[in-house]
Amino acid sequence: MQDALSFNGFTVEVAETGTNGYAAAKENGFDLIILDLMLPGMQGFDVLTKLRERGVHTPVMILTARGHEADRVRGLDLGADDYVIKPFSVKELVARVHAHLRRRSTEAGTTMRVALGNAEFDFQARRAFQEGRPVPVLPKELDLAQFLLENPGRVVTRDELLLKVWEYPVSGLQTRTVDNYVMKLRQKVEPDPARPKYILTVRGKGYRLEHT
Repeated sequence: MQDALSFNGFTVEVAETGTNGYAAAKENGFDLIILDLMLPGMQGFDVLTKLRERGVHTPVMILTARGHEADRVRGLDLGADDYVIKPFSVKELVARVHAHLRRRSTEAGTTMRVALGNAEFDFQARRAFQEGRPVPVLPKELDLAQFLLENPGRVVTRDELLLKVWEYPVSGLQTRTVDNYVMKLRQKVEPDPARPKYILTVRGKGYRLEHT
């Protein structure tokens, strides 16, 4: 993978253990982290959990032979941005890396700072604020907020969010990931998350953003 990515013009740093990978990821400003799950020293899920807890929100692409749906859901719920199951082709890997970096590049070139409820989102800097103070935010929380803000007043289904925000095949189990991220987003946006006034649940369908 290192050779393939380097050949395609990427600068690649490799860590052979989970412990070393975590140490590098928490200190260096990488554009993308490709994370295996079966690692010596520290398992991939533990690396991802510790990075997110530390406030490292670099996009993470999980690469693994563990293709069970429960593992995919767990990875997404922990804050992964993509989940690629082995075996895969080099062409697919390179295409996915390009897609993630292209998305970040597009966002960086777009000036968009939007207030929503108690929060303000800076989609250019990939940051969120409450009362002017930065608050931790996961990449997919930002993507979810941006998609909802681009579709105000319209009911969006969980399946649509899973496809448009996560770019992931639809599964009834995986829609729980959407619900979990909506709950996290409400914690930042809503004055009373238990009684939302901005991100509303439409029973049996999905969610609707009331942007006032």
